[in-house]
This record gives sequence, structure tokens and C-alpha cells, in this order.
Amino acid sequence: MAIWQSSKSTFEVAGHEFPRITWYKEPGIRSLYVLLLFAVLTSATNGYDGSMMNGLYALDQWKDSFDHPSDSARGLISAIFPVGSIVALPITPYIADGFGRRVGVTIGCIFTVIGVVLQAIGHNVPMFTASRFLIGFGVAISHGSAPLLIAELVHPQHRAIFTTIYNSTWYFGSIVAAWVTYGTFKIENAWAWRIPSIGQAVPSLIQIVAIWLVPESPRFLIAKGKGEKALHVLAKAHAQGNEESELVKVEYEEISETIRLETEFESNGWAELIRTKGNRHRLIILIALGFFSQWSGNGLFSYYMTDVLEGAGVTDTQTQLEINGILNIVNFVVAVTMCFFIDKLGRRPLFLTATAGMLGSFIIWTICAERYAKTRVQAAASAQIAFVFIFYVFYNSAWSGLLVGYGVEILPYRIRAKGLTIMFLAIDLALFFNTYVNPVALTALDWKYYIVFDCWIAFELFVVYWFFIETRNTALEEIAKYFDGDAALVGGAAATEKAQQLAARSGSVVSDPEKSAQVVHTNI
Repeated sequence: MAIWQSSKSTFEVAGHEFPRITWYKEPGIRSLYVLLLFAVLTSATNGYDGSMMNGLYALDQWKDSFDHPSDSARGLISAIFPVGSIVALPITPYIADGFGRRVGVTIGCIFTVIGVVLQAIGHNVPMFTASRFLIGFGVAISHGSAPLLIAELVHPQHRAIFTTIYNSTWYFGSIVAAWVTYGTFKIENAWAWRIPSIGQAVPSLIQIVAIWLVPESPRFLIAKGKGEKALHVLAKAHAQGNEESELVKVEYEEISETIRLETEFESNGWAELIRTKGNRHRLIILIALGFFSQWSGNGLFSYYMTDVLEGAGVTDTQTQLEINGILNIVNFVVAVTMCFFIDKLGRRPLFLTATAGMLGSFIIWTICAERYAKTRVQAAASAQIAFVFIFYVFYNSAWSGLLVGYGVEILPYRIRAKGLTIMFLAIDLALFFNTYVNPVALTALDWKYYIVFDCWIAFELFVVYWFFIETRNTALEEIAKYFDGDAALVGGAAATEKAQQLAARSGSVVSDPEKSAQVVHTNI
């Protein structure tokens, strides 16, 4: 069986069955996926940052350059990154929806590069802190456009896999940063930390040029009245340029009619996120995805690895950097591997299994930390580090890749950028808390702080069980039925009835019921 190939011989779009394809045998799809790797770099840039800061905090050269910052100062340096992201979030969806996904990625990368330059030449804590604000600001803008571009361009058969790979490449950037820092830590001067810092600009510099090789989102083009160009993009990407392909025609009609009806009957304002029961359900999931992805205890190790390892008796800088590098490799392998099982195993089972496993492993992690703190038995410390790895195996089974993949796919086009912005806001608020509070709490409470996360992960499991739903093997435009009911799928009499309901709600009149009946759904 070829990679990215399901055991089923067909896939469905808008009620039509199409034969499955092998991506690397299709020239158009193969070229598209290579180009989409330039959009994926946004996630790698984000991952580079967290791992780099972990490494810098372990370097005596970095500490000496900034006069050994206090726990509070370190907290501010880390927390200012999500603050920059929060400031950028209100304008992010307007850039993505107004100017296009590629423009959003480019603008974000420009801010990121400016921030990295200031970071690399920083000589005091205020300057270093300001640079990290700009980096967070830029990454947020890029992050608000790149996953949309991927989800809206990728072949419907591969959407789940490619969108989950996007966020999983966070660990690719993390691996590079971890080992670059490891390779420079023996340099006796400030270049030990300046070199890894400069490296952070490389992905953004590549994207500023290469993102323009990626086609624009056909959904964005149709929304802007550029239907012919959108049809050309779909044909080239999914059917080797054949605009008469049945798949291309179905996709084009489905997207066009969906956007037309959304534009006619629905708002794309922020209030739309809470106006309907289905959208409120989506909002609960988006907020949960944001907070749970950062508040599951992973934030302890992601930004304050040195504090956790010192609590486990690991004080040698080289050993700390080696653990950081090896853990990131394990994380990357697990996260990317699980991407190929998203449609086979399902979103909900993966989220439930991952969260339950995280809870069990974190409880044992807590017990081992308590035993080592009281007895100083090395076996307890070794077991604690082992369960850090086990915890991350469970975490990466769902929460790394599906964070963006699941968040993007449950949102209809009209509110996709804004909904994703809400999720990123939750992520940044959680990060701000983690990065500012964690070092202080760890110093004050030591292992007892872990108990907070034991209780919180139990709450996460409850929320996932009650609110997360299954969406596997469903076309992007059809997922609405899981939130808005079967009436969200339009066909025959149901089309007319649904369109008339929307018209009555908005005070409009359905002038062409037959045309409304041709689309797959309306209220997505």
C-alpha cells in the first residue's frame, strides 16, 4: 500500500465517489505538495523558537551576556513572545481574508526577520525582550495564514494528513534549534547564543521568496470574484491541468455555491462565532484545543527544561542539551508517524487515547519527582525523565498535529480565519501564563506544582469526551453536518427548505430554489 493511501479504493466529495490516487504518481499533486512545504516552514519557525530559548537558558554565555536574569526576567522574556502574538491576532484574519494567504505569510515573515536581527544583536534584557515581541507578532500573522493555505489547496483525499503534518513540523524546527545550540555551547563567548538566534531567521527568509511559488487558495480567489483563476488552480493542483475533470468541477461548484450562499445569508463577523448552536460548539472545541495544547504540562518542559531537569538531578549543561535534542527527535518521529493514521483511527479516539495516556504518565511523573525530592534516589530521577518521554509520546499522538488540522477543518470558510484566530488567542494566553508563571511556581512549589497539571489533564479528558466529535473521511465543505445537522447538507427539497430558512432569518428571498438545491450544503 502506498504512503498516504487508505485501504478504501475510493473517496467521496459532495456525494460523488472518486478513485483514490497515489500522490507521488500525479505530477500536479506532487509539485503542489513540494511547494506547500514552504508554507509548512511557518510551523517549523515557531518550533525553533521554543527549543532555542530552552537551549539559551542552559548556556552560561547567554546568562553572562544578560547579567544572569532572575526567574521573573526570564519569565518576561519568554512571555513577551505570546504577548506579541496576541497583539497581532486582531488584524491577522483581515490580512488573510482581505489580501490573501500568501500575503499574510509574507508580512509575518518580514516582522519575524526584523525581530530576529534585533534579538541577535541584543546586549541587554529590554532589547532582547523587545525583539521577542516582534518575533511573536510576525509568527502570529504567518501562522494565521499558512495552515489556511494548506487546507484549502491540498487534495481532498490528503487534507487530514497534510494539515496534521503542518503542526507536527513544529518539532523539525525544534530539533534544528536544539542541536544548533548543542553545537555552539562550547564557544567561549556570546556567539554561543548569537549563532542559534541568527538561525531563526532562515525559514522566514526562505518563505518571503518561496511562498510566491505556491498557488493562492482557490477558496480565497472565488470569494474575491476570481473564479477562472480558482478553476485553473484546482485543475493544475488536482487534475494535471484538466479543467473538465469531474473532481475539479465538483470541487469548484461546491466551493462556489457554498461561498455564494454564505455571503448571501450569513455574516462573517466575529458575532457569527456564537450565533448558532453549531458555531458555539465549534468555539468550545477551538478554545479547548488552544488551552489544552499548552496547559497539559508540556509547557513546563518546552520552555523551562532546565528547571525540570535540575529538579530531577540533571545539572550538567551538556546532558541537558542532549536530552533536549533527543526528546525533540522522538517527538518529531511520533507526531509525523501519527499523521498517517488520522483517517484510519479517527480524531476522537486519538484525542481520548492521547489525553488519557498523558494523565496516567503525568501522575507517575509527579510521583517520581516527589520520591526523588525526598529520598534523592537516582532511580526515581531516571524514572521521572523516562515518563517525560512517555508523556510526550501520548501528547504527540494527537495534540501536536491535530491542533491545527482539526481546528481548520471544523470551521466553514466564512469564519475559518477568525475561528483559527480565536484558537491561536487561546494558545497565546496559555503560553503567556506558562512562560511567566511556570518558573516562579517551580521555584516556589517544586514537584508540588505538578499536581496542578494532574488535576487539569483530568478536566481535559472530561471536555474531550463530551465535546470532541469525529470528522474523518469527510470532505472539507461537508463537515458542517456534524455541527449543524443533516440540514446543513443541501440536496433536493432539503436544499430549498434550508435556503428558505436562511432567507427568512435574514429577511431575504430565495429567487432560485433549484440552483440552491444543486449545492452540497449551505450553513457551514
